[in-house]
Amino acid sequence: MWQVVGHTEVVSLLQRSLERGALAHAYLLVGPAHVGKMSLAINLAQAVNCEAATPPCGECVPCQKIASGKHADVQIIGLTQNADSDETKPRTEIGIDQIRQLQHSSNLPPFEGEYKVYIIDEAEQLSIEAANCLLKTLEEPVGKVIFILLATNDRLLPATVVSRCQRLELSPLTTGDVEAALSGHWSIEPPKAKLLARLCRGCLGWALSAAVDASLLEQRAERIDRIIDITNADYDERFDYAAQLAAQFSQKRGAVYEALDLWLSWWRDLLLVKANYSEAITNVDRLTMLVEMARSYSLAQIRAVIGGIQAAGEQLRLNANPRLVLEALMLSIPKRSSDKIAARLEVKYA
Repeated sequence: MWQVVGHTEVVSLLQRSLERGALAHAYLLVGPAHVGKMSLAINLAQAVNCEAATPPCGECVPCQKIASGKHADVQIIGLTQNADSDETKPRTEIGIDQIRQLQHSSNLPPFEGEYKVYIIDEAEQLSIEAANCLLKTLEEPVGKVIFILLATNDRLLPATVVSRCQRLELSPLTTGDVEAALSGHWSIEPPKAKLLARLCRGCLGWALSAAVDASLLEQRAERIDRIIDITNADYDERFDYAAQLAAQFSQKRGAVYEALDLWLSWWRDLLLVKANYSEAITNVDRLTMLVEMARSYSLAQIRAVIGGIQAAGEQLRLNANPRLVLEALMLSIPKRSSDKIAARLEVKYA
């Protein structure tokens, strides 16, 4: 059976295509990090290579090999996979050499299964040359080969590549669905399941990781403390923070995007608290601090910061200068004002 939690419409579509023998030669799975894109891709690879009458069974030899990453016909290509042994620096893009290897391999018949499946993780990180090389392969599909591209933002992929794939969007799960899955499927204590369901913002993968790795919650707490500190800091400290993020961006982009997502989550919560809708906030364990901070800003100021964070993320994905983008963001965050001043701003800009 399919192991994906939620995403019933997408799973049903794939199941029907499998039953009719009408699978596409290329899929594009789009959704936020940890929402289940890789799990679904692995499940689909199992389904087309499963030996059971009702695939994917998850128990036959091919299914188990695919789940453990040991199946010869299922490959994952990305920033951290297929790196040459002599590489000393992390990849910042998926290069043309990786896609050429894929291209060569895809022209060979399956070695031990029915289908060859290539999963390209973080597909928006394809270099221009790699994307063009992949396009040629997608335009001329051969034999029993399926390509599965995973992306958080498919607008950063060439439109020609997107047009050659069947696009399937995976939306964040509801808080209730995540909480039920954590308690029911993974037997996580109800209080912890409730907290993780809120904090993960519909991305079950993160909640599961945090459930078994306490350091993820500790890191999150430290990052939120840092957000609060930077919000209250002078411009020199803010610029130092921007420089640290910019330096990190050249080596580990995903970590910087996660930092921006946390900033966005925090300021979204401030907006909800300001609008007297605290029951919908994400960072439920920081409600007291959110209420205190919300008094220092007007709705217009909070909305402007949210827009600035979103714009910074888009600019980084379009290869703008990281340091300039992040410094501009730090400049755009207003310093906290007193309650009386905030009240006057609220009347003026509401």
